[in-house]
Amino acid sequence: MAVIEDKIGAVAIEPKTWFERIPAAYWLVGFVLLVMPTFASNFVLFQIFGWTFILGIIALSLMFLGGYGGMVSMAQMTIAGCAGYMIAIFGSSAITGISMGWPWFVAIPFALIIAVLLGTLIGWLAVRTEGIYTIMITLAIAAAFFYFTRQNYVIFNGFSGFNGVLPPQLFGVDWRGPIAFYYLTLFWAALCYFAVLYISRAPFGLALQGVRDNQRRMSALGYNATAHRVAAYAFAALLAGIGGILLTWQSAQISPGTAGIGPAIDILVVAVIGGMRHPIGAFIGAFIYVILKTFALDALVALGLSGERFQLLIGLGFLVIVFWSPDGILGLWEKWKESRNKDPLVDRGGDAP
Repeated sequence: MAVIEDKIGAVAIEPKTWFERIPAAYWLVGFVLLVMPTFASNFVLFQIFGWTFILGIIALSLMFLGGYGGMVSMAQMTIAGCAGYMIAIFGSSAITGISMGWPWFVAIPFALIIAVLLGTLIGWLAVRTEGIYTIMITLAIAAAFFYFTRQNYVIFNGFSGFNGVLPPQLFGVDWRGPIAFYYLTLFWAALCYFAVLYISRAPFGLALQGVRDNQRRMSALGYNATAHRVAAYAFAALLAGIGGILLTWQSAQISPGTAGIGPAIDILVVAVIGGMRHPIGAFIGAFIYVILKTFALDALVALGLSGERFQLLIGLGFLVIVFWSPDGILGLWEKWKESRNKDPLVDRGGDAP
C-alpha cells in the first residue's frame, strides 16, 4: 500500500491490490499445503486431506447458498451423488453392462451438466419456499433420489451401485495415487474457494446478498429475486458436482448410500461447524469432521464402546458449537479476538487513556 501526496499537500492512501489484501496466514497455509507431500504419509494425503478437500467443496456449495443466499439446501449431497453416478454411467467402471465408456473429456462435462440441471430444477422448486419449508422440500428430494437409485437396476444398478470408477490416466499420471490425488483435490478445492470469493464480490453475488437481506427492496429496484436464487442453486450445483466426481474417484465406487440422508445431514453439519458465513469455514468443518470420523471410531472401540456412538459425538459437538456460536468455529475465533481487543476501562464505563 502506497501513500501519495498531491499538489495541495493532502495525503491519499492508494487502495491495496488483491495481492496485498491476502493475509499472511493464507500464504503460510498455502505454502504448507503445497509442500505437504514432502513430509506427510500417503494415508494422510489421500484419506485425510483428500477427503477433507472433497467434503469441503460440497460443503462450500451449501455455504454459498446459506451464507450468501439465505437458503439452506439439504440436497447438495444428492447433486454430488448425481454427478458421481453420471461419471460412472458415461465413463468406465467395472459394471461394463451399464457404463458407456465415453472418453473423460466427454463424460466429465456431461456429468457436470446433468448435475447443474438437477441443481437448477431443485432451486426452481425450492426458491418458492422459505425457512423450514426449503429444508423439508430439499430433504424430500434427497430421500427420493436415494430410494430411486436404490430400486433402479437398469440405470443405477440398484443397491450395489458402481465400482471400479477410476480417474483417467491423463499425462501418464495415476491420478488416484496418494500424491497425485492430493494435488488434484487441492487444485479443485482452491479453484472452487476463489471462485466463491470472486462471485460473492461480483455484481451477481452482491445482488444475491441483497435479496437475502431484503427481497422486497431488491425487487423494487428491478432485480429478479427468483432468477438470482435459481442461478445461485445452479452455481452451487456445479461446485457439488465437482466434489461428487472427486468423491467417486477417491472411493472408486458410487452407491445409493453415498447420497443418502445421513451424508446429506453430515454436509450440513460440516458447513455449520466451520461457519456458514465464511467460505474457508467449509474446509475447516470438513477437516474437523474427517479427523473425528477417522480416529474417533478407533478411540471408541479401544474404550470398549460401539463405533456407532461416533454420531453421538458429532451431534454433541454440533450442539455445543451452535449454542456458543451460531457462526461455527470461525465465529468463536472472532469472538475471542474481540474479547482480546476490548479495552477494560471502556468496558467498565471509564475513560480510555
